[in-house]
Amino acid sequence: MTYQIVTDSCCDLPYTFLKEKNVPFISMTVIVDGQEYFDDLGENFKPAWLYEQLAAGKMPTTSQISPGRYLDFFRPYAEKNIPLLYLCFSSGLSGSYQSALQAVELLKEEYPDADVTVFDTKNACLGEGLVVYYAALMQEAQKPLAEIIDWVTKNAIAVHSFVKVEDLEHLKRSGRISKTAAVLGNLMNIKPLLVMDSLGKLQNVAKARGNQKAMDRLVEDTVATIQHPENQTLFIAHADDLASATGLKEQLMARLPIKDVLIYPMGATISSHTGLGCIALFSIGTPRTL
Repeated sequence: MTYQIVTDSCCDLPYTFLKEKNVPFISMTVIVDGQEYFDDLGENFKPAWLYEQLAAGKMPTTSQISPGRYLDFFRPYAEKNIPLLYLCFSSGLSGSYQSALQAVELLKEEYPDADVTVFDTKNACLGEGLVVYYAALMQEAQKPLAEIIDWVTKNAIAVHSFVKVEDLEHLKRSGRISKTAAVLGNLMNIKPLLVMDSLGKLQNVAKARGNQKAMDRLVEDTVATIQHPENQTLFIAHADDLASATGLKEQLMARLPIKDVLIYPMGATISSHTGLGCIALFSIGTPRTL
């Protein structure tokens, strides 16, 4: 039976990959100086432009997707009686998941037989992207939808996100840390380290002094949790720090027999919250327990 996988722009995969694999996506909204932009994964709204705004001290905000926009996104598939799997941005970070569920309820008032599965990946950035990536490859291999849903259910919670935050001023301006913590952190070259917990929320778990120690910690945490690296493609996201991302890839390839490591710019929605210089490493391993 024909089915369709869809996602949203928080997956941070390039729009070219999603187009090639026939995975439509719905865009989050990024607001800069009162102007709204759709995060289209680089097709028109370029991450590089947003990095320039961040470097200039701008504080972009983002807006969750409304039930109405989801309804318009889902309706064409219901009209054609095509089963739909929506791989969604973490409910622990956005209300978009609840909006999607509301949209399905509204859709079924119009199309009672509409077959829409809204799956909370409990991941963000290329962590969500990893789930979408493997689901798209399964679809390309003509795996049945039930098998893909079973795979994402078992593996989404096993995606590990290890994140280094660089921009303490950004965290201070957004209220995530105090002014004193930002000043001391900058003086001591402190890099906060975050992980995605089992509820799909970001947790601050450690600090590293200096960029290299932070990169070392990302590698060590991945080595400690990854399973079957020889079969895996890992993802690295960076917010305008390709050099660190490339160095991190080299460290990983030296430590693990990884199938491949792909590096992508961190998308506009996610980098609006992390600030410049953020590096995030994503792999599949033991189920998250935090």
